[in-house]
Amino acid sequence: MPGKLYLCATPIGNLDDITYRVLKTLREVDLIAAEDTRHSIKLLNHFDIKTPMTSYHEYNKVEKAASLVDKLKEGANIALITDAGTPGISDPGEELVRQCAVAGIEVTSLPGPAACITALSMSGLPTRRFCFEAFLPSERADKKERQRILEELKRETRTIILYEAPHHLVGTLTDLRKALGNRPVSLCRELTKRYESVLRTTLEEAIDFLSQEEPRGEWVIVLEGRHPEEIRQEEIRTWEEMSLEEHMEYYISQGQDRKEAMRSVAKDRGISRRDVYQQLL
Repeated sequence: MPGKLYLCATPIGNLDDITYRVLKTLREVDLIAAEDTRHSIKLLNHFDIKTPMTSYHEYNKVEKAASLVDKLKEGANIALITDAGTPGISDPGEELVRQCAVAGIEVTSLPGPAACITALSMSGLPTRRFCFEAFLPSERADKKERQRILEELKRETRTIILYEAPHHLVGTLTDLRKALGNRPVSLCRELTKRYESVLRTTLEEAIDFLSQEEPRGEWVIVLEGRHPEEIRQEEIRTWEEMSLEEHMEYYISQGQDRKEAMRSVAKDRGISRRDVYQQLL
């Protein structure tokens, strides 16, 4: 029988956040695959866990995943842990899970801490709908991709969650301000740790404050999405520049049939569908 892969969420700061189920699993599996064994050994020593470890990280994730899948096929049970939080979320574990899925290996997730959800829940911003962008691409490594994502986020109406390192924080906030305008933001630092803090402010005020006070620790940026009415007003201005025929063609190109397109055009222009029909005639 093949083994099973266990995705074990580990604390993002406070060691008391680890679950009994994760501890039991880490003790019972045959092998623990860790993002940084030097970091994870501290966690294992704290809880007196003696299970063997192997390194699994961003730079060996494809080849090592294949090796781990072979072990799973042979019957080994393996736990995957990241440096902090839930494996597979903005993390090389995504590749191992993908290869297990292709190979038909059973994968289960042991829930626990995740910095993005922890920050969102205490941000004071809308939580019903949100999107997670993790780290933006580095401007030095991929400037075009960074700009493309910022362009996409301009129209995002859901609450936006990003991660950032302290030495890039002001630069990222500045780019967000330029691209998205001045939005309410919650900046969460050192979550679950002794110096945990939440700064609820705006992008402009955050940039001013952090330009004078050097950021420290790991940060989660929780940013308010754009108000749908703002987008609608922009679209109305665009529609006002269209002819009625062009307006109809826009909705038809989006997959609507002629009747649906007429209804949409009428709503946009504040007229009846009969008026649209007569003008088209």
